[in-house]
Amino acid sequence: MYNWYVRLCYAACACALVVVVLGAYVRLTDAGLGCPDWPGCYGELILPGGDAERAAAQEAFPDRPLDAGKAWREMIHRYLATTLGFLITLIAVFAWLNRREPDQPVILPLVLFGVVVFQGLLGMWTVTLLLKPLIVMAHLLGGLTTTAMLFWLILESRRREGKPTVPAYSGIALAGLVVLVCQIALGGWTSSNYAALACPDLPTCGGEWFPSNADFAEGFVMWRGLGVDYEFGVLEAPARVAIHYTHRMGALVATLLLGFLGLRYLRSRQAVLSRAGLFVLLALGGQVLLGLGIVWFGLPLSLATLHNGVAALLLLAMLNLNHAIARTPSPA
Repeated sequence: MYNWYVRLCYAACACALVVVVLGAYVRLTDAGLGCPDWPGCYGELILPGGDAERAAAQEAFPDRPLDAGKAWREMIHRYLATTLGFLITLIAVFAWLNRREPDQPVILPLVLFGVVVFQGLLGMWTVTLLLKPLIVMAHLLGGLTTTAMLFWLILESRRREGKPTVPAYSGIALAGLVVLVCQIALGGWTSSNYAALACPDLPTCGGEWFPSNADFAEGFVMWRGLGVDYEFGVLEAPARVAIHYTHRMGALVATLLLGFLGLRYLRSRQAVLSRAGLFVLLALGGQVLLGLGIVWFGLPLSLATLHNGVAALLLLAMLNLNHAIARTPSPA
């Protein structure tokens, strides 16, 4: 039964990565409200296909013209997210049934089940609260949290030996993980407020090293009340500039810290730590290039979608590094 549990963890982690990337694609193609209701789409679990069904759907939601392309993208994302929820439910069940085995984690799979239930609620609120940026950002973080927890379960199944002496720099590696999570949250805030191109030039922002017109107070208002439609954003240009500029500064801090960690462990004489450092550097390099390309080429859909996917891979690389540090004995 434990082998089936491990296989489910691998399958669910792969599915979670696809759901995260597809969620980014849905958001970037402005399909987040392609279905104005939840969990169905215009009152149906399958998109209305016939002329009569489409007419009835349009009559039920007169303020939301039916766009079949956007609606299908949103529904495919929901179908995959439901599949992921089913896989995680099976993982929790298998973990509970196998709880007397010494190698079987139980608490984390049960917590993961709770996380994915809450993630489903965030998906509902994303639609019902009309793409409120705080909810969209939390939904992104929830998806990455789900992916990260599944990946951690996989790492635990591969490195089950007891915890040894913690090597040097472990505190900095944990700090790097925290900085990365904050930077990903900033990226979600930037995307949900449509601020990705608020600074259209590099390396300056509007020709200035520090934008004089940036409105940080307005840019970081977390909650603006109910009933506001946030599709395409509600902020003025100065607030979007402040968000974009903060994301850039966060990217600089994260790059320096994660680059230091990657180089530090790449030079380790322990192969597992050296490989972990290399993975961090590769993911970090790809993410930096994609971030620069998004601004340089004017937010092409392919690069923007990849930027979200590589952010997930960078998060997993940092988790792998932290796990390797915690599970690798220090040399004598």
